[in-house]
Amino acid sequence: MRDDSPMTTCSHLDQITVFELPENIEGCVECLAMGSRWVHLRMCQSCGHIGCCDSSPNRHATAHAKETSHPIVRSAEDGEDWSWCYEDNVAFVVTAE
Repeated sequence: MRDDSPMTTCSHLDQITVFELPENIEGCVECLAMGSRWVHLRMCQSCGHIGCCDSSPNRHATAHAKETSHPIVRSAEDGEDWSWCYEDNVAFVVTAE
């Protein structure tokens, strides 16, 4: 039997260096600088950059990933613990060991 299901794992887990969210997140770094608004926040798990989601007007988290080749972001929203890999197009949950 052939498995045609989409990839369900991230092949970039070794690039995660930042697990924990900062205690106080003011907002999307770029949106704050330009006086713009955002919908939801995402944190780069390679460097900790806080950017806005793709539902936000400026999509800074995705722009950061494209500019830096950092593949994984996690939700920076209260009560959410999921991550997203731009390269593998997959959502998942990662816990620090």
